[in-house]
Amino acid sequence: MENPGPGSDPSPEGGGATSGVRSPGPLPYEGVWRFTATAVDASVPQARHAVRDLLVRQGVPVSDDLVHGLLLIVSELVTNAVKHAALLSPMLAVEVAVGAEWVRVSVEDNHPYRPTALEADHGQTGGRGLLLVREVTREYGGVCDVEHTASGGKVIWAALPLAPGA
Repeated sequence: MENPGPGSDPSPEGGGATSGVRSPGPLPYEGVWRFTATAVDASVPQARHAVRDLLVRQGVPVSDDLVHGLLLIVSELVTNAVKHAALLSPMLAVEVAVGAEWVRVSVEDNHPYRPTALEADHGQTGGRGLLLVREVTREYGGVCDVEHTASGGKVIWAALPLAPGA
């Protein structure tokens, strides 16, 4: 995993301002880490474990409840990339960005289709992944979105505040 440095905004571009006043320089846990994986089923638990281990290793001040939500989001996003994008995108990228007040997870693939959160039939056993991501993100007071990449693929991201009500 690489760490190109701290970010100030949970959006993928990192162009916005942070809220609140803070000391100069990044906090020890701030940064951006990215890793790639093949679009296969085994990558789902691997991505989940890598994100959890990264949060612990960096000493990110997150509650167990927030970690659970983040890992659920990572699982759903990687699963979607494996199930729906693998044919055109045999590799996917997982990124974790941590700021002073938020943590963002994103999954990028090279498939051009921009998915939407579907309201699935109650009798259906699948198809609720993005709906679940949206609801978990909302429950934690975060934001999520799907954006096109310069290469023609997409990145799906969710940013959650580190502290409740932040």
